Amino acid sequence: MRRRGAHGRAVFLDRDGTIIEDTGYINDPASVRLLEGVGAALSELEQLGYALVIVSNQSGVGRGMFSESEAEAVDRRTQALLAGEGVRLAGAYYCYDPPWSASRFRKPGPGLLMKARDELGLDLEASFLIGDKESDMIAGRSAGCKTILIAGEERGRGSPPQQVPEEIVDFRATSWAEALDYIRRQGNPE
Repeated sequence: MRRRGAHGRAVFLDRDGTIIEDTGYINDPASVRLLEGVGAALSELEQLGYALVIVSNQSGVGRGMFSESEAEAVDRRTQALLAGEGVRLAGAYYCYDPPWSASRFRKPGPGLLMKARDELGLDLEASFLIGDKESDMIAGRSAGCKTILIAGEERGRGSPPQQVPEEIVDFRATSWAEALDYIRRQGNPE
């Protein structure tokens, strides 16, 4: 977990299928690829004053599929690729617990967002969560954030948008440009 400074509003980001290609249980840093439009959109969000925070389930560790150090190497690679696009994250919060655990941090629970709120001084009601699965939308909604479901064929294994109930999605985007435009409109109403 990395953090810097105190912020007010944030954009919480699922990782796999949202900012990087979802190839399954990712344990090799060399396989990390940013999705199209991520760097430019996140750079602009950072310029607009949003703290950028990854909140991601990584149950491959809890399932014994790879080690915590391998998961940390993937995080370092993700952050290095983002830094190459001029993006610096305010924090990265991961839950390594398997689905059958009673973890309070595993999405769809809002635990990772609450922890980030407390450590980074974030206003959840002024924040957004962007993800590609129903569990992301439930976590964001439970924490009081506006939710953006981003989905498209290139994202990998995420849930198709039609499978996520309307009542937990504030906006459906097929690209990072659409997600960015929605946040601009919501954060700076005319």
